[in-house]
Amino acid sequence: MRGHPAVAGYILDLDGTVWRGEVLVPGAREAIEALRGRGRRFVFLSNKPLYSRRHYADKLTRLGIPTSQEEVINSSFVLAGLLSREAPGARVFAIGEPPLVEELRRAGLVLTEDPEEIQYVIAAFDRTFDYRKLEIAFQALRRGARFWATNPDKTCPVEGGEIPDAAGVIAALEATTGRKVELIAGKPSRHMVEAALGVLDLPPHRCAMVGDRLETDIRMAKENGLVAILTLTGVTRPEDLPGAAFVPDHVIGSLAELPALDRELGGDGCGK
Repeated sequence: MRGHPAVAGYILDLDGTVWRGEVLVPGAREAIEALRGRGRRFVFLSNKPLYSRRHYADKLTRLGIPTSQEEVINSSFVLAGLLSREAPGARVFAIGEPPLVEELRRAGLVLTEDPEEIQYVIAAFDRTFDYRKLEIAFQALRRGARFWATNPDKTCPVEGGEIPDAAGVIAALEATTGRKVELIAGKPSRHMVEAALGVLDLPPHRCAMVGDRLETDIRMAKENGLVAILTLTGVTRPEDLPGAAFVPDHVIGSLAELPALDRELGGDGCGK
């Protein structure tokens, strides 16, 4: 990266990058500790709307990576903020779990299951998705409700494999209503980038995105002027790279290798 601005901030994906399930990726804690010691800034990013920012901050802290709520951004937080600014007090129906519902309520939005009242349908990763929820959303969308979603992920990495994510909910609504989702708040959207850069207080070219997904993490980095770093501890395998639509700037086996790469990317400075 000689001749390029030094990287001073890192945006780290969580699932598949910092941890898998309840277990840290080996070397993740030591890597983050070392980079914080060099003055690097961090924000932790998750597309998963199943938990609150406080939950993620507490989990990171419990696993040995001290983190404040303000250093965590997830798709439900970004979506709730966007919606509360566009339509304060809007009546919404969320196909999602309680933490998403609470995030929407905190943003001043009104939750309803009456299709005639619903102004926005929110599709999210929901392990309680059933036909009742599908029908409520279907009727609301057929009546003209707006169609937003938290994240586009097909799967979520967990210990031992993957489970279906929000893409399945979005697809069910698109297939039955003929409507297309209008806005997705999570990665790879610019809305997530803007929220992360606001926390880091740095311009895009001074930041690197580290994640395990080509179609979200790497795409978001490439489309928004961030250094794109792929880690191979999640869903992407080396054989996925040839011919990929979004090619990372750097590939690391795990976060344990990030401090070495940082010496190339970051130099010694940390300022804007």
